[in-house]
Amino acid sequence: MSTCAVVPSREANPVWDVAALAIRPLHLALAYPSLLYIAAMTVFLFRPPDLFSFYADRIAFGALVFFVALRAMALHERIPFFPGLTLPMLGLAALAVVRALRQPFDAQLWSIVASKFIVPFVLFHIAVLVFRGPRARRHFEVFIALVLAYLIFISIAFLFNARSLIFPRFILDESMGFHPDRARGPFLQAVANGVSLNMLGILVPVLARKGKRYAWILWLALPVAILATMTRAVWIAFALSALVLGFRMIRRRLLAAIIVVTVASLLAGIALGVSNRSLQDALSDRTSERGPVEARMAVYDAGWAMFKERPLTGWPASQMYAELARRMQGYRLRIYYVHNTYLALLVEFGLPGLVLYAILFFNLFRLTRRSLPAESQDTTALRRTWPILLSVYLINACFVDMAYQFVIGLLFTVAGMLCATEEPAL
Repeated sequence: MSTCAVVPSREANPVWDVAALAIRPLHLALAYPSLLYIAAMTVFLFRPPDLFSFYADRIAFGALVFFVALRAMALHERIPFFPGLTLPMLGLAALAVVRALRQPFDAQLWSIVASKFIVPFVLFHIAVLVFRGPRARRHFEVFIALVLAYLIFISIAFLFNARSLIFPRFILDESMGFHPDRARGPFLQAVANGVSLNMLGILVPVLARKGKRYAWILWLALPVAILATMTRAVWIAFALSALVLGFRMIRRRLLAAIIVVTVASLLAGIALGVSNRSLQDALSDRTSERGPVEARMAVYDAGWAMFKERPLTGWPASQMYAELARRMQGYRLRIYYVHNTYLALLVEFGLPGLVLYAILFFNLFRLTRRSLPAESQDTTALRRTWPILLSVYLINACFVDMAYQFVIGLLFTVAGMLCATEEPAL
């Protein structure tokens, strides 16, 4: 007499249902890493450096690294390595970590080190692995369009004093960040908001494959949002990038459309400013204001003097800001920062830091000439506009120390996409 083993039915056992429900998030994270990447970038967007006790960005970053690493091991993927980019970034991160290890533990210091050096290094290499297929790139396209629409809406609401429409509410908190009287967005800094608007304004029309009308609608409102930052450097960078973007694109009608949209929007912004007395006064004050320029020049002089004293080793983190404040005794600033990415590198790390940074961006510019097999038309168009994107970032870096995870992460995400080998569409 034969015997048969009794196999428990899956439908009759609720344990299987619970196990499937528990594993489902893991499956989604492994199947759609681009959505996890976008979620982390969203957290970076709403986590300015001044929110010291908010650790959601580190949790999101850790989850992203964990799931992408797990997926890479499951698919037997190699860790991307590009000597011209990986080595300079690794060198800058090593300098920053060694400098921080020499000081007593300071959570704020390590947060800045992560934001400026560690997170961009990791995001670049993760982007190479994540944004290969057309579906993942489509996710990124939708994400940048939504972020641009949000930043434009918040900036225009601030310009016309519609404070009730601004969210999250910490943007209106004058005790945090800089420039509470300008459209500073969730970055709490007008230049960071302006450079984000400018970079996203370049990316959206280039990557918009379907439904390009929304890109032009955003471009109609973009100059007004740029105007709301009340920052002269942002205005200049945007005007130059809009003009060069039009000439860089292939079709002449696209050039004409960009110029017409930009001019029409600027004229609309000027007309609104003329009809609004308070707005007109604010614009007049910003264009003629000399106080911030003089204070910034004093910061630059003090920073340059500090660099000349220690040109190779830089200043320890525990002494740098106190020394900068001591050299500016005639000025009463709430926080003493260098407000220049390049000078900050010289003061912090000496010449080695600036040399590594120069090598890194030299090789980033070379991505324009890099061509991969079976490259899509979207990537080719993105490669053509890549120098404009880099130039916008570098110009604005002259007026702010780039320590904003979203801004830096956006730049190195696009760099990773340009280095990735594209998978064919199914």
